[in-house]
Amino acid sequence: MKDSNFLRNTLFAISASVLLLGTANADDALKMELTANKVVKNAEGKISYLPARTAPTGTVIQYKATYTNTINENINDLTVTLPIPANMTFTGEAVPSTAQASIDGKSYADMPLMRKVDDKMVKIPLSEYRMLRWNIKLLPANKSAAVALNTIVD
Repeated sequence: MKDSNFLRNTLFAISASVLLLGTANADDALKMELTANKVVKNAEGKISYLPARTAPTGTVIQYKATYTNTINENINDLTVTLPIPANMTFTGEAVPSTAQASIDGKSYADMPLMRKVDDKMVKIPLSEYRMLRWNIKLLPANKSAAVALNTIVD
């Protein structure tokens, strides 16, 4: 059973690695809020999100980052990344689905990631994904945009 310190430390690590590109004063202009929620499906198949205080193995956790433009000017070409925490496996679910993925935090490509094995292109297992990246083309003045990824606790 993972305790709340683990989840809090994971949130801190994620928030510390958010990458901002394409804006000179991003630190002053952008506020980011990061949440970790359990993804729970009821008997009827309806999905709800509950604050993650503990997370036993097999629990699906959604990490969601909401970016708010705090100035009266648009922010263009904002690139944000979220790492996939250690002891977690990416499920393949990202919002928006236009995210690109990386296995090394340097090279990104559209999903599914592929590699050549024995002269054939094969999908890279989701367990090897380490980061996702989104490009937010336009974040209007005083508006917000959110990105999210789902993981399973190993």
